[in-house]
Amino acid sequence: MKLTIITATFNSAHGINKCMDSILHQDYKNIEYIIIDGQSKDLTLEIISEKQKTHPSIKLISESDQGIYDALNKGLSAASGDIIGFVHSDDFLESNNIIGDIVSMIKSENLDGVYGDLQYVDKNNTQIVIRNWKSYEFNKSLLKKGWMPPHPTLFLKKEVYENHGLFDLSYKISADYDFMLRVFNDSELKFGYLPKVITRMRVGGASNRSLKNIIRKTKEDYIAIKRNNIGNFTTLIRKNTSKLKQFF
Repeated sequence: MKLTIITATFNSAHGINKCMDSILHQDYKNIEYIIIDGQSKDLTLEIISEKQKTHPSIKLISESDQGIYDALNKGLSAASGDIIGFVHSDDFLESNNIIGDIVSMIKSENLDGVYGDLQYVDKNNTQIVIRNWKSYEFNKSLLKKGWMPPHPTLFLKKEVYENHGLFDLSYKISADYDFMLRVFNDSELKFGYLPKVITRMRVGGASNRSLKNIIRKTKEDYIAIKRNNIGNFTTLIRKNTSKLKQFF
């Protein structure tokens, strides 16, 4: 099975080298790697160009966009893999065999998607774990309790995107949450939990970069909950409070 990995970049010189290496050094080789760049002004494009010299199969699209979800949608439209996942420019895969583990699980258990655990790490010293997001076996009833697996660890078959659409650009921060609610609410799909850290993410993402963004994310999360008929304000509260244990 071919697996597509999509990375969206914009002035991502700080982390893109480690991000790319974690993908290019995977033991599983049937990987299509697509980078969607928003016309970076720093050294991002130079770093990518240097990697392309030894890995010419890297597909790069650099053009203006409407933000990260628009970039991810462009990547999804260009993807040809049987399975699709994202590794954001400040993130990196935990091990060189993790993609092989994901593909093997999807094939052996005939799954529509796999997710796992996520670690937030210090921006400069990625050996320092700030927050440990350990997930659970999938149970649809958990959605109303605010449960959701970490989106950067989610790998889905291409047909899931074909049937459920792309990210809704009316959301500026919570389009991934809205998308996952649509997908995980589909009783015909089968998901598996891989009890391993799949991705490490540097702290400082858009959703928690400022008080303004935190407030906006909370509002957008609630809109997504109501639009998808998942729960109510209690769902939102439980979604946020459940994260506290990830710091201990």
